[in-house]
Amino acid sequence: MENKFIAVDGGGKFSYKEQGTGKTVVLLHGFCGSSAYWDELLPLLPNGYRWVLPDLRGHGQSGAPAGEYSMEAFAGDLAQQLKGLDSGPAIVLGHSLGGYIALAFAERYPEMLSGFGLIHSTGFPDTDAGKEGRLKGSATIEEQGLPAFIEGLVPKLFAPDHLQSMPEAVARTIQIGNNTDPQAAIRTLQGMRSRPDRNDVLSSTKVPVLLVAGAHDQIIPVERTFTVSGSQITQRLIETSGHMSMLEAPETLMEAIESFLATVY
Repeated sequence: MENKFIAVDGGGKFSYKEQGTGKTVVLLHGFCGSSAYWDELLPLLPNGYRWVLPDLRGHGQSGAPAGEYSMEAFAGDLAQQLKGLDSGPAIVLGHSLGGYIALAFAERYPEMLSGFGLIHSTGFPDTDAGKEGRLKGSATIEEQGLPAFIEGLVPKLFAPDHLQSMPEAVARTIQIGNNTDPQAAIRTLQGMRSRPDRNDVLSSTKVPVLLVAGAHDQIIPVERTFTVSGSQITQRLIETSGHMSMLEAPETLMEAIESFLATVY
């Protein structure tokens, strides 16, 4: 699938992939990822939906504008993109960083949503240890370069057993990560470090929400994803996955997404 491009005010050209027609479903990748994170899902995407897979600012083939990389800035990018694509209300499903953005989007642009979801993500802000880790990550990129940071990050994204059994997926994730703009990575670390608690967005939203957690996630434990329950909340645990179910268990993740879509539409 070829990348398309759309202009965003103040942000230059943003890259995205698009497949199908119908109600819009957006898949937002995680930190130091790109739309390529979803490649294993592409042949599994059901017909009847318009799938939009953006590259976030500074990631993949998108531009890296100056300025802040707050979750609100990312959400503003997405709002402009969806308006430019004349999408109508969409379902926004975000992996990790993409989930933080989905929450900011739900808070700021609720009228643009039919539903949203967090995939290996959380409504909580960073812990103190997490904030310290963001600073150390920024220092690593500044002092040793982005590849050194990516080499340290990626092994933590997979379930421990999969580091040996899925070497191609691990290598591909490193390759994708190295395409991130280094300064954008630093600014995004700052943006994630300063994001607020948005569990209230999850508990108060009027639209359906999907929460997906991996039993072996070393980045975001299950209990930090499954923070709310209620009639509008769908919780799905992927027993075999770490932080990267789109690569570790794509069929299981797709089944969870597809059944969620059926409850929304």
